[in-house]
Amino acid sequence: MEKGKERRSVAIGNLAEMTANLDSLQKLLVKKAVFVDDDTFAKASLTSEQARTIKVLKQRAEAAQKAAELRAQEVTRELENTTRVFELHMEELRAKQEEISKRDKEIKLLEAIIQTLGGKGSHSTDE
Repeated sequence: MEKGKERRSVAIGNLAEMTANLDSLQKLLVKKAVFVDDDTFAKASLTSEQARTIKVLKQRAEAAQKAAELRAQEVTRELENTTRVFELHMEELRAKQEEISKRDKEIKLLEAIIQTLGGKGSHSTDE
């Protein structure tokens, strides 16, 4: 029972303190408050709402810009990787082309040798 009375006493003390704080706040508000007509209040409310909307839109725009920058970096990396792969394929194709060209020259040389040998052989039998 004693604890209940103590709690009640503390609660009543807290309520009295809150009442004093509210009174003080009310006096401060009355002293500092600016009273305006409905039209001025409506305009101020609209301006405030527009400011909040602008802030939200600005945050969205910044987030979208950051996302776009990250995507641009990703695309750039992909292009760089694709370029590297393309360069490697080009080097491989050039090497194959050189190999084909070299073999073509070897084939032509062998054909010339065969013709020369074949021509000498046919001239020898004719003579």
